[in-house]
Amino acid sequence: MDRNRKKILAGALAAVCLFGGCSVGGRKVVITGGLGSQDVFKIGGNTCKLTEAKVYLANCQNIYGKSYGVDLWEQGFQIKKLKRYIKSVTLSKMTKVACMELLAKERNISLTPEEQKSIKIAASEYYLSLNEAEQSYTGASESDIVSMYEDYALANKVYQSLTAGVDEEVSDDEARIMEAMQIYVTSQAEADGAAAKLAAGEDFAAVASNYNQKPAIEITFGRGELPSEVEQVAFELDNDEISPCIAVEDGFYFIKCINKFNEELTDANKSKIVEAREKAAFDDVYEEFVKGLSSALNEEVWNEITLVTDGSIVTDAFFTTVEEAIN
Repeated sequence: MDRNRKKILAGALAAVCLFGGCSVGGRKVVITGGLGSQDVFKIGGNTCKLTEAKVYLANCQNIYGKSYGVDLWEQGFQIKKLKRYIKSVTLSKMTKVACMELLAKERNISLTPEEQKSIKIAASEYYLSLNEAEQSYTGASESDIVSMYEDYALANKVYQSLTAGVDEEVSDDEARIMEAMQIYVTSQAEADGAAAKLAAGEDFAAVASNYNQKPAIEITFGRGELPSEVEQVAFELDNDEISPCIAVEDGFYFIKCINKFNEELTDANKSKIVEAREKAAFDDVYEEFVKGLSSALNEEVWNEITLVTDGSIVTDAFFTTVEEAIN
């Protein structure tokens, strides 16, 4: 495997550490043998069946098993870690939907007849897309897919309900993204040396190539991404202006402004800021709700589920098909 593909795979597998313990609804689960042979987990009053888990797994193995056009399964590199990652992602997705379905019941949120009709059409479309191997592996019927799509759509409706009041207005100043060059050093002597060269009129990039101790010289950044002392000075610079030496807790910065307002990146950042606001509004309610839920994982059943990576399972449209129907 070439170096670039190893980097891609390493990036995908880095998220494994996010799932260091098995949790349901954000809480440590109780491992139990008290569930049925077709039950994967139970949370609150909801039980996840083996068929549902296999549908999710089949899709997640193809969605997360590919990165930047590279099929990670074909590489045969760290397959055990990749399988653990896929199963962790899958369990996280399923339990969140289960929790949100319970939250929907508590808040009297339900699907309208029109929404149910759209969901049935989408479920039929997805079910008909499954090949023989996928139908055999999952054991899913069309009615199973309809039920799963209803749960997913209900979870989406809960999210929309909890984030409906979020302020979507973001000013240019709040979202502003700058393009700049930086010099960062850790000692006063190095800072004095860089300052002297800049004061003498030497090219900023040339000085940076000799002094900068950060991985990159050219940077783009928004608010909250650099130390507050740097941000305060940097956002007052005009194009081509160079800051004085800026002392921070662990070193010293010099910033040269290249473009004080990148319009394209700023517009994209506005969307990210709104998404962060929505997530915060949702998490405030969701995390408090799941604290009161009991949960149980059928470890034996979950561990026995295998991923089929011989190329016969290619389905990856479960989520996109239902999302197109409900959005």
